[in-house]
Amino acid sequence: MSKGKRYVLLDRDGTIIVDKHYLSDPTGVELLPGAAEGLRRMQALGFGLAVLSNQSGIGRGYFDHASVEACNRRLVELLAEHGVVVDGFYYCPHGPEEGCLCRKPAPGLMDQAALELGFDPGRSWMIGDKCADMGLGRATGAGTILVLTGKGEKHRPRCVDDTDHVAVDLAEAAGIIESQA
Repeated sequence: MSKGKRYVLLDRDGTIIVDKHYLSDPTGVELLPGAAEGLRRMQALGFGLAVLSNQSGIGRGYFDHASVEACNRRLVELLAEHGVVVDGFYYCPHGPEEGCLCRKPAPGLMDQAALELGFDPGRSWMIGDKCADMGLGRATGAGTILVLTGKGEKHRPRCVDDTDHVAVDLAEAAGIIESQA
C-alpha cells in the first residue's frame, strides 16, 4: 500500500475544536483558532483528512452515538464554510477500562480508517493534543505532531518520546508537514 493518497489523521477535541469536556451538544462545537486555515493548507498539499477520536462519554453513559455524530456533522458544516472536507470520522465509544483495540493509543481506529480510505499509516501524519494521539501515531508508523491547543501543553512533557514535532496549532502543523513533504 505504498501508493495512493496520503492522509493526516487528527484528534477532534482540543485539536480541531475547543475541548468542552464530554461534548454532546452540536451547538457547542467551536473551531480552534488556526484550525480551518491549517486543514485547508494540508488539503492543498494533497493530503486527505480523517478524524480519530476517543469518545468514552458513550461508554460512561453520558451521551449516545447520535450525539457524537451530531457534533461531527456540525464540525463538517463549520469546516465546509472554509472549503475543508473531512473524508471520515472514526471514534472509540469505550471507556478506558474496557481494554478495546480501538481506544487510542491502540491502533484500531487507524487500522479501520486505513482500510476504508485506502492509505498507508506509515506515510501519514497523526496530529493531536494528548499522549494517546502521539502513541497511536508511533504505534502505526505515522509521523506525529503534538499541538499545544487543548491539553497539548500539559501533555507535552509526558509524551516527548512519541512526538516528532510540536506546533502551536494546526496552522503551524501544516507548515511542518509542508516542510517535510
